Amino acid sequence: MTGPEVACVGETMVVLTPDDGGPLRHAARLTVGVGGAESNVATGLARLGHRAAWVSRVGDDPFGHRVVAEIADAGVDVGLVTVDPAAPTGVYLKDPGPAGTRVHYHRAGSAASRLGPVDLADPRLAGVRMLHLSGITAALSDSCRDLLAYALDRRAAPGARVTFDVNHRPALWTAERAAPVLRELADRADVVLVGLDEAATLWGSADPAAVRDLLPGPELLVVKDGPVGATALARTGPAVFVPALPVDVVEPVGAGDAFAAGFLAGLLRRADLRSCLRLGHLTAAPVLAVPGDTAPPPDPARIASALARTDREWATPARRPDGGSGT
Repeated sequence: MTGPEVACVGETMVVLTPDDGGPLRHAARLTVGVGGAESNVATGLARLGHRAAWVSRVGDDPFGHRVVAEIADAGVDVGLVTVDPAAPTGVYLKDPGPAGTRVHYHRAGSAASRLGPVDLADPRLAGVRMLHLSGITAALSDSCRDLLAYALDRRAAPGARVTFDVNHRPALWTAERAAPVLRELADRADVVLVGLDEAATLWGSADPAAVRDLLPGPELLVVKDGPVGATALARTGPAVFVPALPVDVVEPVGAGDAFAAGFLAGLLRRADLRSCLRLGHLTAAPVLAVPGDTAPPPDPARIASALARTDREWATPARRPDGGSGT
């Protein structure tokens, strides 16, 4: 059996969301879902036709089994997930409000917080082309931080590109605590993705060039600027900027993971940086337009058509990737 091309490492939790979209404190019913940055990336890659695996730990409880089943149903290889009988599956709650959606975590002591270097020792990782990590993992425990160090320094998957999404979560740790840790980890990766807003919060960076000055180590840096667009900065050559697509945003949660999946898929296909950024935007746009954390990407024909646009056509699309009118 052919092994995975990409392994995405990190915690996935059960998500509880008010049915009516209102504040959590007034909710009469909650919808049960599944959410985790790294498994979202794996799901996005699988939907784009790539062999993606998710590496994690869940509790031996109903929520843990549900998490594994749902991610497997999305086409992701879950053979590298450990079911831990001694720790629970993490849970988080969404709290929608006029100022945006807040999240409340119940993940301390979770099974995934017990991840460590041993979870990357599986021989099935030997053939992956890409190992995807996230800064969220660094906030979970000392053993999780050891896992990241092992992946970045010992290169647990020989020959694989190590990709790192900074993914600062203020609910897990303050910017003051996170800033030096995330900067040091990111600078040891091959490919780094970071939002300009989080780079500003963590490191005071005002633009993509300033972020690049802070992170000279990666071969490639991608700085995302929300509805404005995204910039790819390689070690040499000019920066490449691609504007975002117009979308009527329902909820932004998960869109960054979808962008990462699209961009990484472009790298796996050895596409040029402009096409990689476009594929990132194309996979992020459908997620922005739904209340969930994931959404199917456009079909292959629509993606091919969008990638073939001229820069002018891309900047002024007549229709959204989900088929609706542009704004």
